[in-house]
Amino acid sequence: MPKLLLATNNRGKVREIQALLGGLGFELLTPADLGLALDVLEDRQTYAENAAKKALAFAHASGLTALGDDSGLEVDALAGAPGLHSHRFSPQPGATDADRRAYLLHRLQGKPRPWTARFRATVAIASPRGEVHYAVGECEGEIILEERGTNGFGYDPLFLIPSIGKTMAELSMDEKNRLSHRARAIQSARTVLMEVLFKR
Repeated sequence: MPKLLLATNNRGKVREIQALLGGLGFELLTPADLGLALDVLEDRQTYAENAAKKALAFAHASGLTALGDDSGLEVDALAGAPGLHSHRFSPQPGATDADRRAYLLHRLQGKPRPWTARFRATVAIASPRGEVHYAVGECEGEIILEERGTNGFGYDPLFLIPSIGKTMAELSMDEKNRLSHRARAIQSARTVLMEVLFKR
């Protein structure tokens, strides 16, 4: 059975991707499954470049096809910030997800609402030979003042999808796998994944 390595140590991402790609005829592996300790610095200028850097690093280290992703929250009132820096959006080192959400609301104080925003994601599929394929997805919404929901991670409790009246953290896994930016990117990548893994 072909194997696909998920190029992330983020348990929340692993759960989402496993739910999206399970049952397609290939084996999904995590770095922990392989005893692979690899931390890739996300220092490039675009989501695609960061996703490819992670996927290539894990593919080369494991000898397996690897799937990496990079995503960010873009808030219009902050001129698109935090964007690429979403995972490091805090004035203090070692910040938690809760710290970053609090800092986001602090930065939005006094700015007119609604605080329209979107999540963007790029998925990169890399082979050990260095070939890379990409897919993208996005989800439109707005930032709200109070956190809602306990599912998800990151900025999910503050990101409202107005069309359904729920935050990303209030979605069931089935709903998230239809609506989220990462789900849309991975759904777009499925055809390429099947071609790469099964050499079609």
